[in-house]
Amino acid sequence: MNWFALLGLDALVARWRANIIEGAIAAEDRMDLVRLEWQDQKQRLQQLLVLTILVGGLTVVALIMLSMALLVHFWDTEHRVLVGWLVAGAWLLGWGAALVRLVSVAKRAGNGFALTRQELAQDWRDIKERL
Repeated sequence: MNWFALLGLDALVARWRANIIEGAIAAEDRMDLVRLEWQDQKQRLQQLLVLTILVGGLTVVALIMLSMALLVHFWDTEHRVLVGWLVAGAWLLGWGAALVRLVSVAKRAGNGFALTRQELAQDWRDIKERL
């Protein structure tokens, strides 16, 4: 004898079962989304680390070259001055390019897990509407 059927609770049990299954599927989807976004975030953090090291190294080199260019500037011939400044300028350009790339990656790293946050916010709004 099915007591749920006699008491008219079949529809309620079926609805709860469907909601639990739907919730489990939604949780799996959210976990997949978090895993994918973590991979993206990890890649950006690796790029950020490499570019930070690159900018640090190029900063040291640029300062050394700039110092050398200033020293050469006070030497005898005009050609030494030109070469020294051109070399220092090239290092400064490399440093500037690395710095621009570093800032670009750092800005993108700040937006990690945006899709997951958006999806969870939408889920929370849906839950509040149902209550």
